[in-house]
Amino acid sequence: MNTIARDLLVRLLAAGNKATAGVRIRAPALTAAQMKPYRELRNWHQKQECEETLLAARDANAISLVRDKLNPVDGLFERINLLDVQGLARFLGQSSHADLMGQATAQLDPLKAAFPVIEEVLQRWAVMGKVRGLGPQKTTDWLDAVRVIESCAKRSTESISAPIREFSARLFRDSKRIEKLTAHLDVLLAGSVGANPRPAVEVWQEIGLFREEQPVLLAGRVQIERERVTSVLDMPFTGLPASTIGRVAGPLDAVMTIENLTTFHSEAKRRAGEATLLIYTAGMPSPAWRTMYRRLLASIPATTPVSHWGDVDEGGFRIAATIAAAACSVGHRLLPHAMSPQDVPNDMRVDASPRTLERIRHFAAAAGWPELGQSVADAGFTSEQEAL
Repeated sequence: MNTIARDLLVRLLAAGNKATAGVRIRAPALTAAQMKPYRELRNWHQKQECEETLLAARDANAISLVRDKLNPVDGLFERINLLDVQGLARFLGQSSHADLMGQATAQLDPLKAAFPVIEEVLQRWAVMGKVRGLGPQKTTDWLDAVRVIESCAKRSTESISAPIREFSARLFRDSKRIEKLTAHLDVLLAGSVGANPRPAVEVWQEIGLFREEQPVLLAGRVQIERERVTSVLDMPFTGLPASTIGRVAGPLDAVMTIENLTTFHSEAKRRAGEATLLIYTAGMPSPAWRTMYRRLLASIPATTPVSHWGDVDEGGFRIAATIAAAACSVGHRLLPHAMSPQDVPNDMRVDASPRTLERIRHFAAAAGWPELGQSVADAGFTSEQEAL
């Protein structure tokens, strides 16, 4: 197949796909100006090769050709009209957008019940959009990402964290397969195609996978029972493996989780002399972190204040909802700290879309803070914790 002709037909197929998807109004066609590479050919043999490919596509009933009106027998083609999108796709050895969408819908529809965001993904693809740069060409990647999440969820509490490459090798016989699925995992876990992309480490952490296991950071003048010793936490903070942290073993005024590292360090220094246990979540906390958190809260009175300080955005409230569920499971109610619109200066506010505000409202309600979610939605902005 002639290269120039093929390039022209691929462009025509793209226009046809847009028309099928409803994102193009005009009938798909290539005009003389768009056919410049063909019309500028000066070598007779090259011109013949190009025209032979175009004529073959016409004979396949995929396109119609219009020659120069002054020389309708053997003059240059001045227009190519698309007659059959599916036929042109078959001629080029490609799949049309409609075919790709049919295959993607058939494969991904069964996942909607467990992962409603799949509907958003399909809707975005239907109008030729992409999700994190991903189109409907490789739906098997989404199936594999779901397999990763479900496999991680089935692990016992004893094997709650795992090295990502070992886990990937066992699951796919490819040690790097899961890392290639990070964008897919992020969308499925966030439950929204519009959520901001997270660092890969945070995505893996949420389902209990790691490249290098990170310690949990704790601060405060608080006595913690660990696997080999019971003592007051070092200043300004202490880093410990989640599995070795047992319970609170001394006086305690309050517990506060903090989403961001900069804020954790600042608060650890500022409140070093207080009997308040500060715990860094490192973004969305891992399953091992949540198990550790439940152990700590189970060891303190239900009357002890338990709070969370996170970003005033969709991700921040999703994290809060996850932590609130862990706290509730051991009889504690999580309270918000400095996450109200009144806590955010005007110059630190970023306008948010209606979709983002609706998601904030949803996760705030899941955390047990419906009034706060509504007030943030009414204020119409987001803000990062470090800004405060």
